[in-house]
This record gives sequence, C-alpha cells and structure tokens, in this order.
Amino acid sequence: MRPARLAGIAVSAVVVVGAFAAPAGAGPAAGPAPVAALDLSRYVGTWYQVAAIPQYFNLVCARDTRAEYAALPNGDVSVHNSCTTWSGANNEIQGAARVVDPVTGAQLRVAFPGVPTQESLDGPPNYVVTALGPDYSWALVTDPYRISGFVLSRTPALDADQWNHVVTAIVAAGEQPCLYLTSPVTGGRGDITPLCRL
Repeated sequence: MRPARLAGIAVSAVVVVGAFAAPAGAGPAAGPAPVAALDLSRYVGTWYQVAAIPQYFNLVCARDTRAEYAALPNGDVSVHNSCTTWSGANNEIQGAARVVDPVTGAQLRVAFPGVPTQESLDGPPNYVVTALGPDYSWALVTDPYRISGFVLSRTPALDADQWNHVVTAIVAAGEQPCLYLTSPVTGGRGDITPLCRL
C-alpha cells in the first residue's frame, strides 16, 4: 500500500506501495494473479520494503522504507508509509486501503488524499498481493498493469532461501527480476542491486 505529499508524495514520495497511474484507456490483458486467499488480520502490521521496481514517488527515499497497516472498524485498512530521505529527513504519507476482491481478499484499492488518481477508495484495484511466504514473513505486491513491484518483509532482511522464493514469485507473476532493486534497510542490505544478480 505503497507515499507526496508521496509526502506530501506531494510528490515528494515514499512508498505508496501502489500509487501509480494506469495507462490511459489501457486495460491489463491478463493481470498478475493474486494469492488464493489473503488473511487480512495476519497481513496488517509493519512491513519493510526490501526491494522494489523504482517509481517516481519513492526516488526521494534513500533507505528504511516501510509500510504500517492497521485494521479500521469499517473493514478498511489504514496505511502509513515512511522512509528516510537522502538528506536524512523523514518522509511519510497517510492513506487507506479497501479490499475490492472478496473472493481472494488479495486485491485492494489504496488511496492517498491529495495524490492524483489515488484520492478515492472507490475504483479498481491498484495493489495486488501476488505471493506470500507461508508464514507471512514476506510478500510480493504489484498492480494489474505490472508497473509497480514491491518486495515486503516483516524483518529488515531476508535469507538466501527467501530471496530465491521471491525471485521465483516475480517470474511467476510475469515480471522481470532484473527490474527489482534491493532497498537499503538498517539491519538488512545496504546495497542497491538487481534481484537477478543476487
């Protein structure tokens, strides 16, 4: 549920795990398949971004990009994205998400006030959970057009076996591992490396 006010991603940018604009008049021929069933009660909480396809809204983020999700009384999810900028400042944005796929629960609409094309929870999904670690220790998130991509982890680092599963999941989702770059996280990787070279 990826930030301008992407902090203002005012466009300033954090990880609006999902804020992107779909190509005008375009529709996905065959979007990435969501996981068969997402348990939202297990999915909420804090996630570290450990890799991503670079997006305009998070170029300001140098390290420690993370998303915090919490269940709301009406069934929606609050979204708080944050990161540390290249100057060492904190960048953040608040939003909300709504499940728009009652069958799997794994396709959501994420909205951020003041962000063009992302202001309303009413609309098609822009956040698709396409793979999950069996213990919800990591997640692969993309969108119906495969423009964005985020590898999220419950901890700052993944082990070699988890990275192998992530790369396999990226390929299965119809995406290219070389487009995903590792994200520097305190306590995890400090480099920026394409996943195809891990």
